[in-house]
Amino acid sequence: MRAARILAAVLLTASVAVSGCGAAGDSGGSRSAHKAAADSGGGAARPAEGSAATGSGSGPGSDAKPGGTAPSPIANKIIRTAELTVQVKNTEKALDDARTAAGDAGGFVGNESTERDGSGQVRSTVVLRVPQDKYDTVLTELQGSGTLLGRKADAEDVTDQVVDVKSRIASQRASVARVRKLMDQARQLSDVVSLEGELSSREAELESLLAQQASLRDRTDLATITLHLSEPAKNQQTKEKKKDHGPGFLDALGGGWHAFVVVLKWIVIVVAAVAPFAALIAVCWLLRRLFRERLPQLRKPRPASRGNVPPPAHVPSQEETRQQS
Repeated sequence: MRAARILAAVLLTASVAVSGCGAAGDSGGSRSAHKAAADSGGGAARPAEGSAATGSGSGPGSDAKPGGTAPSPIANKIIRTAELTVQVKNTEKALDDARTAAGDAGGFVGNESTERDGSGQVRSTVVLRVPQDKYDTVLTELQGSGTLLGRKADAEDVTDQVVDVKSRIASQRASVARVRKLMDQARQLSDVVSLEGELSSREAELESLLAQQASLRDRTDLATITLHLSEPAKNQQTKEKKKDHGPGFLDALGGGWHAFVVVLKWIVIVVAAVAPFAALIAVCWLLRRLFRERLPQLRKPRPASRGNVPPPAHVPSQEETRQQS
């Protein structure tokens, strides 16, 4: 009996070890295959992933056709973006025309913003999403709505990226299917817990790849056009009106009044600049005049007092001099 119990324990341990090794080997093999497909990203890994997807029976995302035929080549996937800066006479009307052009082409308005600066000038920015086949038509129509100030267009070929993401999705779906199959065959609680963690990580990576594929599909199916609209400044509008209608009586009157105001302004500025010097000269002239008026009075001798001054000496006349002689 003791030998039978020992033999049963050994057999149970061996069976558990064999099942655990098989699950780990399958999980490790699928992880290694996925890692090789993600690192390579080239033609050598894609056929292996396609065959794995076909063998597992995963329908969506697989490039292989029934019967083992090679996958058909896909059209080039290009992301087109453009940025236009256009000056228009009426921003609101040009904005309505841009919305209409996008709607007629089968697109829509992605984003829109309008602001008015301190001078009353209106500026608008609108982002349009239009189908690729209508991209050139809408772009030509928008840049012809006014005066084109700037244009920038980009085209990015993402065909390899689209094919790579599609192949990785097929491989990841096959990997998720294998992990689920192993979960159905697992009998130990530890194996189930380990497989559940592995399944969650692979499903999260699959969702990330699907989101990346949706983003690529959206950007390649619809082109993006960013349109900046602005009105000319008021002084520029005035100049354009003058060029259109020519100068008139009111223009001449306004020009004369403007010249009069400018001349009067410069006269006031000159007077204000000369005023301090004129005041200083006037003060100096007044002091000089007062000094001249008081100078003779300062030079005139003062009369002496009669008590101290002797009487003047008698000066003989000519007759007295003759008589004495």
